[in-house]
Amino acid sequence: MVKLVHDILPSLIASIELIGILVVSVACLRGFIDYVICSFSKKSVDGLRHNLGISMVIGLEFKMAAEILRTVLVRDLNEIVMLGGIIILRAILAHLIKLDIKDECMGCDKKPHKN
Repeated sequence: MVKLVHDILPSLIASIELIGILVVSVACLRGFIDYVICSFSKKSVDGLRHNLGISMVIGLEFKMAAEILRTVLVRDLNEIVMLGGIIILRAILAHLIKLDIKDECMGCDKKPHKN
């Protein structure tokens, strides 16, 4: 059973990391395309940053999930410290992005509405 886990887990981890990379990459491409379209059509780009931020958080959460699974394969204390540091940094980054999104959304509510 342990050998099976050690055989399958690296591929599973790589797949989950790839999903996180794809989520962020697709969001960036979509955000860029939407930005270009809004720039040429003189439309507001208010929601673009929000959408990109949410996608970045989701992508980071996939990457953190992969790191958590990687802890099963850890062989020594140095690897645990390195993985712990990576997980903490990604969690802080995700939290900061969430705060930025929340602040942006609250700022949208404070804008005066045109009648």
